[in-house]
Amino acid sequence: MKKTIITVVGKDAVGIIAKVCTYLAENQINIEDISQTIVQGYFNMMMIADAEKSTKSFDEMSSELEKIGDMIGVKIRCQHEDIFTKMHRI
Repeated sequence: MKKTIITVVGKDAVGIIAKVCTYLAENQINIEDISQTIVQGYFNMMMIADAEKSTKSFDEMSSELEKIGDMIGVKIRCQHEDIFTKMHRI
C-alpha cells in the first residue's frame, strides 16, 4: 500500500474539497481518512490516501496537486506516510 499524507491549507473558498477529491478519484487514489476545519476563514484539511492503484508516480501526483492548489489559492503538500510518521514522532 502506497499511503500518502496530503495537506491543504489556505484561505477558505468554494470548491476546495471538490477539486482535490475529483483529482484523487480520477487518478484512482483512495481517501482512507480525512479531516478538515475552517478557523476564522482559513481552511485546513489533512487526508490519508492510498495511491496503490494509481498510475501516477508520487512526484507526478505531488506536482499536479500543487498546481491545482495554485489555481484555487491554497497550498497542497504531499508526503510519503513513512516520512510523515518519522518527522512527527515525539
